[in-house]
Amino acid sequence: MNIPQSFNPSRLDLARRRRGLTKQALAEAVNISPRSLVGYYGQEREPSPETLSAFAATLDFPIDFFYGDDLEEPSLEGASFRALSRMTARLRNQAIAAGALGICLSDWIDERFNLPEVKIPRYDIVDPATAAIELRNEWGLGEKPVRNVIHLLELYGGRVFSLSEDTAVLDAYSFWRGATPYVFLNTMKTAERSRMDAAHELGHLILHWKGSRDNKQAELEAQIFGSTFLMPRGSVVSRIRPGATLAQIIKAKRYWGVSVVALTYRLHKVGLLTDFQYRRLFAQIGRHNYRVEEPNPAPRERSQVLAKVFEALAQKKMWQPEVARMLSLHPSEVTSLLFGLVQGPMVIK
Repeated sequence: MNIPQSFNPSRLDLARRRRGLTKQALAEAVNISPRSLVGYYGQEREPSPETLSAFAATLDFPIDFFYGDDLEEPSLEGASFRALSRMTARLRNQAIAAGALGICLSDWIDERFNLPEVKIPRYDIVDPATAAIELRNEWGLGEKPVRNVIHLLELYGGRVFSLSEDTAVLDAYSFWRGATPYVFLNTMKTAERSRMDAAHELGHLILHWKGSRDNKQAELEAQIFGSTFLMPRGSVVSRIRPGATLAQIIKAKRYWGVSVVALTYRLHKVGLLTDFQYRRLFAQIGRHNYRVEEPNPAPRERSQVLAKVFEALAQKKMWQPEVARMLSLHPSEVTSLLFGLVQGPMVIK
């Protein structure tokens, strides 16, 4: 990375947003006046070494980070955020800043490794269920269950990273960066929900690559796409009889790797549950707290590409702390993008 000799205020702002601080809170934390901070932002002056050290300690970024080039950030307009109206500006800013760091790491990897060619299509198909069926046919999936959604996204050129925000509001988001699709998944969710989130974001990439002015409609379309993609109608109808009980649904859900809620919803949509049966099942799901604690849980998916990349780096005695140093980041920030992959001189997973 080419590091300029002058302080870069855009990086200070990104670090501030990544930590969820307001400018006022940052100024107070480093014991400077808001006017001084405005001066640094406007490049009227550079912070002293002592102030830089305070910024680094408060924001948990190395001092070198503040001297790097501008980092590319996902645009708010181009990124698919679910429940946008319920998401605070603070959380949205944190997620966008994480995306910028993910892009930085992705570019570093792309410079050193040949990753799969992008073959995720962009459809003009309006109907999301039809788009899901068309994609399954295009990828030769038929009606087979998708064993690993992250691996499938990566196989067709998607760049997939994790988010570590502990919140129920932010599930995932995705965006196109030129010809390259990016997906960021919250790892604090259940494995089943994370799989559906990945399929949901695939729907956004395929259906909403031109953007969407109606966030609610776009979310509904992505939901229908993800449900159809993971649970094709023919597959569901052939394996589950009408009027399934909760116990039968819990047993069957592992075949598609989905949650109890997702499968119950799908059974109702394909006509295997009446409205009465559907409401009764959801009452039972609520009593057992299965919306939060998934029964018969599936194994969590992780990135295959990132694991292989860091395995290859380990063979060259290059560990995560060294990669973080080259990116002017703390190792924990890199690890937070890698689905918990921990790699070092003593531990390689």
